[in-house]
Amino acid sequence: MIPYTVNIKLAARTLTGTLHLQNKTAVDWGWQGLVAQGCHSSILIIDPKTAQTIQVLERHKASVVKVKWSRENYHHGLSAPYSLRLASADAAGKIIVWDVVSGTAHCEIQEHSKPIQDMEWLWAQDASRDLLLAVHPPNYIILWNGDTGAKLWKKSYAENILSFSFDPFDPSNLALLTSEGIVFVTDFSHSKPPGSGGKKVYIASPHASPAHSKPAPPTGAKKALNKVKVLITNEKPSPEAVTLNDCLQLSYLPAKRNHMVLLYPREILILDLELSQTVGVVAIERSGVPFIQVVPCAQRDALYCLHENGCITLRLSRSGAPPPDESVDPEQAVQELVYDLRSQCDAIRVTKTVRPYRVVICPVNENAAALVVSDGRVMLWELKAHVSRSASNLGSGLTPLYSPLSFCGTPLSPNQKMIPDLSLNNMIAGQGTIPGAEPAQAPQQQEVLLKFLLTGLLSGLPLPPFSLRMCPPLTTKNISHYQPLLAVGTSNGSVLIYNLTSGLLHKELSSHSCEVRGIEWVSLSSFLSFATSAPNNLGLVRNELQHTHLPTGRTFAFRGERGNDEPPIEMIKVSHLKQYLVVVFKEKPLELWDVRTGTLLREMAKNFPTVTALEWSPSHNLKSLKKKQLAAREAMARQTVSDAEQSSVESSVIRSGVKGQRSLLSIHTPAGNTRESGRLGSMGSIACIAWKGDTLVLGDVDGNLNFWDLKARLSRGIPTHRGWVKKIRFAPGKGNQKLLVMYTDGAEVWDTKEVQMVSGLRVGRNVTYRILDIDWCTSDKVVLASDDGCIRVLEMAMKSACYRMDEQDLTDPVWCPYLLLPRAALTLKAFLLLQPWSGSFTMDITQVDYTEKEEIKGLIQEQLNSHVTIWFGVLRGPMVNTLQSVPGHLRLFGDESDLQFWTVASHYLQTFSQERQAGVAASDGQAESPQGAPVSHLEICQDTLCESAYFQRFQLERVHLQELKRSSYEHTKKCADQLLLLGQTDRAVQLLLETSADNPSYYCDSLKACLVTTITSSGPSQSTIKLVATNMIANGKLAEGVQLLCLIDKAADACRYLQTYGEWNRAAWLAKVRLNPSEASDVLKRWVEHLCSPQVNQKSKAILVLLSLGCFHKVGEMLHSMRYFDRAALFIEACLKYGVMELIGSAFADYARLLRTLGLREGAALWASRAGGAGEELLEELFQPGDEADGGLEEAEGVLESPK
Repeated sequence: MIPYTVNIKLAARTLTGTLHLQNKTAVDWGWQGLVAQGCHSSILIIDPKTAQTIQVLERHKASVVKVKWSRENYHHGLSAPYSLRLASADAAGKIIVWDVVSGTAHCEIQEHSKPIQDMEWLWAQDASRDLLLAVHPPNYIILWNGDTGAKLWKKSYAENILSFSFDPFDPSNLALLTSEGIVFVTDFSHSKPPGSGGKKVYIASPHASPAHSKPAPPTGAKKALNKVKVLITNEKPSPEAVTLNDCLQLSYLPAKRNHMVLLYPREILILDLELSQTVGVVAIERSGVPFIQVVPCAQRDALYCLHENGCITLRLSRSGAPPPDESVDPEQAVQELVYDLRSQCDAIRVTKTVRPYRVVICPVNENAAALVVSDGRVMLWELKAHVSRSASNLGSGLTPLYSPLSFCGTPLSPNQKMIPDLSLNNMIAGQGTIPGAEPAQAPQQQEVLLKFLLTGLLSGLPLPPFSLRMCPPLTTKNISHYQPLLAVGTSNGSVLIYNLTSGLLHKELSSHSCEVRGIEWVSLSSFLSFATSAPNNLGLVRNELQHTHLPTGRTFAFRGERGNDEPPIEMIKVSHLKQYLVVVFKEKPLELWDVRTGTLLREMAKNFPTVTALEWSPSHNLKSLKKKQLAAREAMARQTVSDAEQSSVESSVIRSGVKGQRSLLSIHTPAGNTRESGRLGSMGSIACIAWKGDTLVLGDVDGNLNFWDLKARLSRGIPTHRGWVKKIRFAPGKGNQKLLVMYTDGAEVWDTKEVQMVSGLRVGRNVTYRILDIDWCTSDKVVLASDDGCIRVLEMAMKSACYRMDEQDLTDPVWCPYLLLPRAALTLKAFLLLQPWSGSFTMDITQVDYTEKEEIKGLIQEQLNSHVTIWFGVLRGPMVNTLQSVPGHLRLFGDESDLQFWTVASHYLQTFSQERQAGVAASDGQAESPQGAPVSHLEICQDTLCESAYFQRFQLERVHLQELKRSSYEHTKKCADQLLLLGQTDRAVQLLLETSADNPSYYCDSLKACLVTTITSSGPSQSTIKLVATNMIANGKLAEGVQLLCLIDKAADACRYLQTYGEWNRAAWLAKVRLNPSEASDVLKRWVEHLCSPQVNQKSKAILVLLSLGCFHKVGEMLHSMRYFDRAALFIEACLKYGVMELIGSAFADYARLLRTLGLREGAALWASRAGGAGEELLEELFQPGDEADGGLEEAEGVLESPK
């Protein structure tokens, strides 16, 4: 009886190696938590948490140049399920949208045959989540439907487009990086192409780079940088000025609206787009390593930079407030945006063939990076925060970083656990949270240092060529300990052992000093490999024949001292019973060895004919041979050939028995006796032989295959017309007569019983790569090594097939809810969000009343088992509330839309709750109840959703910086306009009076300055100015009219005019900086109505604006009407706990119905019982069949009653 079974289910897979240069930009880290990477024409899907390749997609014929995961910025439900969608584009212009779980192409898109320059899914997904924008060379942008492959519109531009970037704050803004400058598109829409050619700007600088100017002492470096003026002009710069040609990358800053980052090899420029001026420069010293790429973050104003030596650096924006212990000159306080170097990882060893290509950052947490190296390695780095024990930053002059006082946006309770290094904004406090505060004022806050930690490494195959050999096949005798191991000999002399069940590298053995030419297994745990050095002047080489014992890694030279200065080994063949070994040389007689004792049995005589092909007879003939010969002797088939170039001795020997170029086949015993010989008249020079059972197959250099049936004494020749037959191998398994044939231009599988071809592949016809070596890995799967550096395990049909990810046998379990069926993924989400079940936390789905197939339950349980245990330990804690556990779990799902909603909802729920309690306490004449620490403000990346006071302070800091950076009259005018809108009239007057007398606007500006200083609150002047402003607006001077209205404190009217003329974002900005809360609320509510209108359809944005206004009841109703039942129910529950709204029972009842649809009866009963009257009917339906759930109902009503 077999004690246990071994999994020998081998999935068709691809082992990848070094990357093509065109794969340089083909890498992406999606919200789904997986990394996609292009390798030649294949795409690898990597799980960064366990550092495993979990899928390889093959359908492209050309090198993959771009890969992009679809965005998850929509509400997931049964109609919009979790799905792993990936778009990939290749050098031949084809775009494929993949269903990654099944490995199938969802749709294929082709417009031109040139490489796709750039590609991105649209992030605003209220209207559609299937839209994909691509740049088709030289100058087209095309919007595609990624679901159907339909072209929605096409637009051409005057210059060649290199790349583009979407504005993360406004879906109608797009910036194109062209060969000459930047084109700003402000009317991007999915319904029609942009109307105009966009606003073209050119970038010029007096100096090529600050780093190339004369060297300055370190102390003066900041002053040197301040002198750099990079101008954005509307005119084409002169030829001597440096233009944008060496700009490597353009990207909007997701942390601050209207800011853009431009990357040059030696500096990063931060542009303020309202001013069209550089407001920050990150430059490298003369001896520093140039940049390759920059990735801006959203959670904190930070930049991840990749350098040419493979080093990743993190630079954090310095807060405007000076450090508390430094006396800083006010003029120098905010000279420009400064990004301080806070952490860097180790560099890699860069050579001609090893260079860093790209880095991608986890978009969910922004604290993990994956670095792709040209040799196929993927290095996974994580950012860790360490508590600083000493004042280590004082010496460096940097302001200290502090840990935040909150967890998932909610203030921490005393002694509450939190997940370490959950995300970037949970590791370090934001700017302005503690502007210059002493650590003593915030005792819970700790100073932290950031460090990179290498947490995973995936390495690819080295450079080709390869030689392959699969270990001996599975039999009934070895089934208890069998492992499907593939030995790969490489060009650098090492032998790689891969376990084909998992596709992982089992061992790497540095056995040789030169290229491995061949491998033969002598048992399941040991093999022989040979390598030959480069020939010397006499054509002689150093031969290395090594015996390796796999479990110990012990290697020894099998031929002892032999091997120096001799002809190269051509091949080695081990007999079927692994007892004898034949070593064939190029111009030297062959040697016969005993494998078990390691002794040389026989060296053939010098006049022995040259061997071109050789095969041992199958072991089933051993019984008949034993009768005729000594025990333990085997037979081998040998073929000899005469050649015009052979030495005179060999020629004379062969000529005596052969006429012309005819071939001789002879069978020899290990004792050296010739058994029989025959001439092969119809065939050319024999290149290879295969023998199994009673079938002998010969292949020659002309592409002929000769099938011999030894029992029937019949032979049949088939001309394949494919050229030299390089190798032929029979499939393992008793009675399996399939044959694998390798040619110079491909491979074929033949059925030797029927003598017909089963399948084949040919270079140029159905594959782009050239085959280097072949072997069988099981009785029905073949393994191919190809010149693109990959090794492919294929079905016998030899079609490149992707496999289903859920059928894979992975070493480590992978947490990815997207792998589940849509219903199962939603069930898993509900199961985690609705903890505790029946009053207790559980990670066992079987403990819950859940009606579903056992198979699906098992898959959900597998996901729960791979769920990060530390999460569960923290999120089940007694002090964790809904506002912490819900966003925490949503991070695991990579729910972009949900996470954004709960970030804003959590903040404003706490803010309005505290205001309400403070109001109640004041009316009762009590001191304010210390329910919790005051909530810090929302980050500025939320833009107009932030609190007015913080938003206004940020805008004042920004205009102060713009003022310092202005370099022309246009800049000064824009600054003055901004200052007037912000109510900073004194400073605006100073700027207006700076206008020089020869400027055409001198008179207007002088009058404007007088007007600003003399405005009084008298009725007549106000009415006159209002009349003038109204006329100006009516005659197309909107900006000027709005300024006048702001001067007389009629900002509310100004906002109304801006909204009337479609300037909705500008109106919201003005309301935030100038209006009192009630007036601002009216303006923003009108904006909400506009966002909800069918032609705009941005309801998700509207909901966020309503949250910032505290309109929680309206939010609950909107979520319910949009059928976001899970989000609505959890939000209403949180509101009830904080006492900021009344119950909406129908939302709870509909969520209970959704849970019942998913099969979670217990959860459905609980939510129906909370819904009041709306849930009574559903409760009756749930408990009608029997009284099995009566106890559950009582428990539901008793344990979790609706909070008052």
